Amino acid sequence: IILDTRPAAVFTQGFVPGSIFIGLEERFAEWAGSLLPFDQSIVLVTEPGKEEETVVRLARVGFSKIEGYLEGGFNVWLNAGESIDLIIDIEADELAMDIKHDKNLQVVDVRREAEFAVGHVKDAINLPLSDMTDIAFIAAFEENQNLYLHCGGGYRSVIASSLLKRQGIHNLRNVLGGWKSIAEEKSIKTEKEAG
Repeated sequence: IILDTRPAAVFTQGFVPGSIFIGLEERFAEWAGSLLPFDQSIVLVTEPGKEEETVVRLARVGFSKIEGYLEGGFNVWLNAGESIDLIIDIEADELAMDIKHDKNLQVVDVRREAEFAVGHVKDAINLPLSDMTDIAFIAAFEENQNLYLHCGGGYRSVIASSLLKRQGIHNLRNVLGGWKSIAEEKSIKTEKEAG
């Protein structure tokens, strides 16, 4: 497993194909412990100088198979001319425009069910990030769907995007600012769970 712990905004601009993103800036150890297998070897891509912190934080939650890190970080990979992948970030106003014109657009809300119930984009699918280790959920997406992922603020949706890309799903966008930005965009239809 290639684990990239750089900030979300940096990761989306370019990463080693197949990498899983879990950034150090948020609940790193918690997400690593719930999403990554403990029995597989891990190679790290970190910001220069963050290698040791990353290993220590992973060790605290039980990861012992850290094989090493990409010396010099992602820039070394990039400068070597190796292939890269990226995640397209869009603003909430772009989502608002695309919803009107793309019949294959599917909003995927990766927040917890309780967060989704309080308010969400009309017709969105709720696929909590914690459930994305189950390949069956990911396999349910159709080839022709254009997935627009979001969470509460923008961290979990980048993790989710990296997991989907690792499974070969590349027709996706990450909505910057998450639900907070979407809720402020008045032209996007939203709804709440009854109750």
